[in-house]
Amino acid sequence: MPGPRLSVNINAIAALRNRRDLPWPDVVGIGRIALSAGAYGLTVHPRPDERHIRRTDVFAVRDMIRAEFPDREYNIEGYPSEDFLQLCEAAKPDQVTLVPDDPAQNTSDHGWDCAAHAAMLKGVASRMQGQGMRLSLFLDADPALVPAAAATGARRIELYTGPYGHTFDTAEKAKRLEELARTAEAATAAGLAVNAGHDLTLDNLPPLVARVPEIAEVSIGHALTADALIHGMAETIRLYRAACGDPVS
Repeated sequence: MPGPRLSVNINAIAALRNRRDLPWPDVVGIGRIALSAGAYGLTVHPRPDERHIRRTDVFAVRDMIRAEFPDREYNIEGYPSEDFLQLCEAAKPDQVTLVPDDPAQNTSDHGWDCAAHAAMLKGVASRMQGQGMRLSLFLDADPALVPAAAATGARRIELYTGPYGHTFDTAEKAKRLEELARTAEAATAAGLAVNAGHDLTLDNLPPLVARVPEIAEVSIGHALTADALIHGMAETIRLYRAACGDPVS
């Protein structure tokens, strides 16, 4: 069975660019290198304060993918404010991933309580998917959360892998891996496809892929960008594809 497809989150590239009032590193150019090296898609997470990805980036990245890599996927993730939803409707990505972040959060650190937000999430799922965009919900590793996620009408979940990625204790890591596996199994049984993301690295990705073969896509940004400083972006994409079990020529 082939491993998950790799979507490269380019937020960290944008954050580095935004440290200075300069146009480099070029978010679109780095994204192009990643796709040319075999990444399946690109992910952006625009926030209201534009501290990394800007609204203009959302459209520039989309235009590059559509013109040069029409077989690749574009994923926009964010909190479903009305501004965010309108941005997605204007940009028309292949996938919209909803995260329950406060706008001030540094990064995502938990998944949805889909039961508590059922009405809102159902409405967003219908709205986005009615316009041809696949909806994915960021979800903690707990199989008990799956039925409420499935009831929203979303087509995918994205497993929050932070607790797995954060720990280096062998027993704790094994426990977290089993939680992810059981949640993925429950999601598949409920008719949901499974993505995964957060704090995935070249070291912890292979055990995850081996234990959770249901994962269709991984979204990786921080560690991948850090590794690209050492290996270069193209070689880093090849390393992560290999870690996903994707044959690399």
